[in-house]
Amino acid sequence: MEENVPAGRCVVAVDGPSGSGKSTVSRRLAAGLGARYLDTGAMYRALTWAVLRSGVDLTDAGSVAKVAGEVDLRIGTDPQGYAVTADGVHVEKEIRGPEVTGAVSAVAAVPAVRELLVARQRQLIEAAGRIVVEGRDIGSVVAPDADLKVYLTASETARAQRRSAEDAADVAATAADLARRDKLDSTRKVNPLQQAPDAVVLDTTELGIDEVVARLRELLTERGVA
Repeated sequence: MEENVPAGRCVVAVDGPSGSGKSTVSRRLAAGLGARYLDTGAMYRALTWAVLRSGVDLTDAGSVAKVAGEVDLRIGTDPQGYAVTADGVHVEKEIRGPEVTGAVSAVAAVPAVRELLVARQRQLIEAAGRIVVEGRDIGSVVAPDADLKVYLTASETARAQRRSAEDAADVAATAADLARRDKLDSTRKVNPLQQAPDAVVLDTTELGIDEVVARLRELLTERGVA
């Protein structure tokens, strides 16, 4: 066993589009497993907050990359309640706001940003040992050797209804925004949103959170890593 790596190593990669249930499912699964939890999307959002605060042009990849290289970005991995800070500022609430949501796909598409954050994510995964990681390229790029790769999906209507309920937003407007982000995330040149070839696809449209978590626990038990 490698030094400083916790015993019983287990990495679960949970990918999928917004509104598919990734965050709630991943946190609950991690808590049940006694594992850590990493929201990679929060890392991109926190960096986006820093980029917006800096005032640089979002279309200037060099300037965005410079901010990414300089900001002190930190994220907790406690599934019961994690903290996200950028240069010492707690941004848990700010990164879920409309301004960051509208800009995060553009920032995440910058190759230097993805290279930097993927490296950081891999460090966090290695240090945790037992961890559930959610995002858009976890099984395909960040942790291709994960013990379990899952791709959560749901109908466009279900996803829009879930997200609008979280944000108290108009369903139609939310659906349009999700479609916009899906297109940007799935067509970017570097590490696009995609299903890993060996991922288990799970449609959550008609499933409750407990049902999804139970199914993932079953899959882990089948693999002998629960």
